[in-house]
Amino acid sequence: MVKKSVLAAALVVAATLTLSACGGSDNDGKKPIADVSVEAKTQAATVLDQPFTKPDLVLTDTHGKKYDLREQTKGKPTLIYFGYTNCPDVCPLIMSNIAIAKKALPEADQDKLQVVFVTTDPERDTPSSLGSWLKAQDPSFVGLTGDFPTIQAGARQIGIGIDAPKKEKDGTVVSMHGSQVIAFSPKTDKGYVLYSEDTTPDDYTKDLPKIVKGENP
Repeated sequence: MVKKSVLAAALVVAATLTLSACGGSDNDGKKPIADVSVEAKTQAATVLDQPFTKPDLVLTDTHGKKYDLREQTKGKPTLIYFGYTNCPDVCPLIMSNIAIAKKALPEADQDKLQVVFVTTDPERDTPSSLGSWLKAQDPSFVGLTGDFPTIQAGARQIGIGIDAPKKEKDGTVVSMHGSQVIAFSPKTDKGYVLYSEDTTPDDYTKDLPKIVKGENP
């Protein structure tokens, strides 16, 4: 019975990596890149056995300036999320939850923590519109946009599948994307911790002090 439970937990994690999205995503049918520790399923965070390397992404920030993700977040505790501003539910909720938890940190730790939002809908999410949207969440959040193939390739580097935005019959445009938040350590710049869209503000509030220190929850 125990073995079945552990296997079930592992399958749930794998499904989260490949299917979670604002509506879902198939990640091009590829298997998840990272192995995970099933012990972590007793808490909000999933601790990865094989951490992700930070995406090699050079995009444009909300001020219209070039932003080298690896270089500008090097040695800093960093949360990375791929989403879009016209998302009706998941994206604003996740960013709001992180913003709430970030405000609970001591001011010095707030200054250290980098929260990076990479748009999956770059045609509509211009630097200006992205900046306005993120400012309502937390003015310190970094917003990045650029060409879709570059963004998609960067997401794949950390096991997140995204599809090109698609117009539905009713005229709405939907961007399908994985909804995981990946936390990167300031000590190694590796992504050891993954959060799903179900993570609450309290979960983040509990974990962020450790993330800032480069510790796993």
